[in-house]
Amino acid sequence: CGTEDCEKNCQFYCNPCHRQMCEQCRDEHQKSPDTKNHEVVPYQQRQRPLPEVKCQTHVNRYVDMLCEQCQVAVCSKCAMKDHGRHIFIDLETVYAEKCAICLNEINKIEEYFLPTSQDLLKSTKTDSTEIKKIMESIRTSMRAEAESLKSMVDAVTSDNIKQVNEQEKSLLQLLNSQDKKYNDYISYLNELVKKCHGYLSSKDLQILMSEITKSLKIDPIPETTRPVPPVFTAGQYSKEDVTKLLGRVTVPDTKPEIREIKPMETVSTQLKYTEKQRKRDREKSDMKQTLCLSSSVTKVREYKVPGVYNVCHISLGKSGILWVSDNGGNLVKTDLQWNQLQKIQTNGRFEGYHTVTQDGDLIFTDKENKVINRITVDNTITEFIKTGDWEPISIHSSHINGDILVGMIKDKEAKVTRYNKTGKEIQNIQRDTKGQKMYKYPHHITENINGDICKSDLNKYAVVVVNKSGQHRFSYTGQGSQFYPFGICTDLLGHIIVCNGIGRTVDILDQDGQFLSLLLTEQQGMIGPRSLCVDDENNLLVGQYGTNTVTVYMYLQ
Repeated sequence: CGTEDCEKNCQFYCNPCHRQMCEQCRDEHQKSPDTKNHEVVPYQQRQRPLPEVKCQTHVNRYVDMLCEQCQVAVCSKCAMKDHGRHIFIDLETVYAEKCAICLNEINKIEEYFLPTSQDLLKSTKTDSTEIKKIMESIRTSMRAEAESLKSMVDAVTSDNIKQVNEQEKSLLQLLNSQDKKYNDYISYLNELVKKCHGYLSSKDLQILMSEITKSLKIDPIPETTRPVPPVFTAGQYSKEDVTKLLGRVTVPDTKPEIREIKPMETVSTQLKYTEKQRKRDREKSDMKQTLCLSSSVTKVREYKVPGVYNVCHISLGKSGILWVSDNGGNLVKTDLQWNQLQKIQTNGRFEGYHTVTQDGDLIFTDKENKVINRITVDNTITEFIKTGDWEPISIHSSHINGDILVGMIKDKEAKVTRYNKTGKEIQNIQRDTKGQKMYKYPHHITENINGDICKSDLNKYAVVVVNKSGQHRFSYTGQGSQFYPFGICTDLLGHIIVCNGIGRTVDILDQDGQFLSLLLTEQQGMIGPRSLCVDDENNLLVGQYGTNTVTVYMYLQ
């Protein structure tokens, strides 16, 4: 903290003073008459002070303006002497806007581009591991196919060799029989020759003549056939045929899937303080300085809301969309012409049980099922947050950071729970510093421009206000004996506006709990005010019990 003698950590920054401050010092700063209209922002969204750069021409002066025509930074002396009737812009403003753009780019890189790229890198590593597994599986299958074919080849070859062996045995048996036949015939011939020689050497002519006549007749040479050997016909196959048998590796004719890159608008970021937002904030700051509470309230117009019997709660959406609920569980969505666009049945009654988020979605409590549901812009209803044993009664979406504030009850206990915009629980507010219960029945809830949480507690007959850390600031119990707080809202000046349903008034306080006035009374038509909201034109919308009319009032000037 930049306050002298304060040793707390800095959380906020005053842009006009260029001073960093803690929450307590910020609150004191905004109470001071001299600084109450200063723009105080979270430290990360601060407007950085202009660096002190001396003019190159006038060395005793610092540059503090930008010549719009020449686009050069100049000091006041340069502006008068060298730039004639040119238009000049405050250099600090330009510098702050450029810093905001730079910070926004850094934030986009840190919150979107880096995490998304790291996720994609993880995806490629996962795919790499998966590809290795797939390729090893393919190799294993190929080896198995080859082994199977080898076994089949071995079996076929074995059968063929067996067949050849049997054919060889048969042919050799045939040739062996032929061999014996010719050996027997040759022996026969040799015997015949020997016999003839015996006849020639014989002296007995009579024997010679008779034997030769009878025996000299040669048997014919026996006929045999040559064996026909088998012929081996080699298989006719090519590498392609083997490939068909073994299978082939192919790349599918499929277009590669593009890795999904999350769109940037779906990424939740902590800092989106763009040049346009800074411009809007400056406009709001200017409006704060020009607007004040009017001495009288003027009725601007009134509307009949179709589909409801009375108006117990109003939630303002984007582009003029309104969500209105009655005590019968009817929740109706209307446009600027008050045409009914959607109607759903809920178990809500008099409570402020619905709100519109920064994204334009409606979220609403379901106390019977102990959940918070979301209705997206395309009218899809989904379960968003489960609240465990606690019954969610009232709800508000922060305009500051998108956090969700929920008033809940369980048995005789009550609390306020803060969730971030993704639905993660980040804070519970239940008791004060003395351990006393702060809530009994948190009927309606809202948030002020300084981060205070404002609750209408019907059973405590009070508006209970705590700072964003959960420390009790003050309670408001009305101006008379009958104070039954219902609908509650705040405006851009930090006013707290609350319905007194039984007292038939609308009360307005400053952000420190100081009563300012009865903004609306029974004389101005308040028969049972139940719901409030401030629209984009800073008009007050009021809904009442017993009628489906919403009345619009102008109360600032």
